[in-house]
Amino acid sequence: MLRLHRSETGYGIYEATFVPTADGGRRIARALVEGHARRYRSPSTEYDALVLELVVSAVLLDEPAHGLRAAMTRLMRAASGVADMPSEVVEHSILGDLSARPYAPTGAVGRGAHRSPRPAPFPESE
Repeated sequence: MLRLHRSETGYGIYEATFVPTADGGRRIARALVEGHARRYRSPSTEYDALVLELVVSAVLLDEPAHGLRAAMTRLMRAASGVADMPSEVVEHSILGDLSARPYAPTGAVGRGAHRSPRPAPFPESE
């Protein structure tokens, strides 16, 4: 299980459960998104799915994720009405500065490579 929290608030926003695949990998079998409007307002289901996949691919697995990045840029351009919004702006707003990651890339995930302060627990529904 993977839980993603907002860095500014500590609120849990996404939760993903993975299952093994036939080729030895893993895929997301179930995903939850925070539904409390005061903690998170989801722009769309498509946006949330892309964010979750982008974080897993680009941040945790250190993959290029070109297709996901392009899809997010298209989605954000359409949503904002800014047809020439630079992809770098979109990526930074979603993923932050990947060059400043406080943990080791590829291969270090799940081995204690990143030890940040423990975030607030994923809130239960109210």
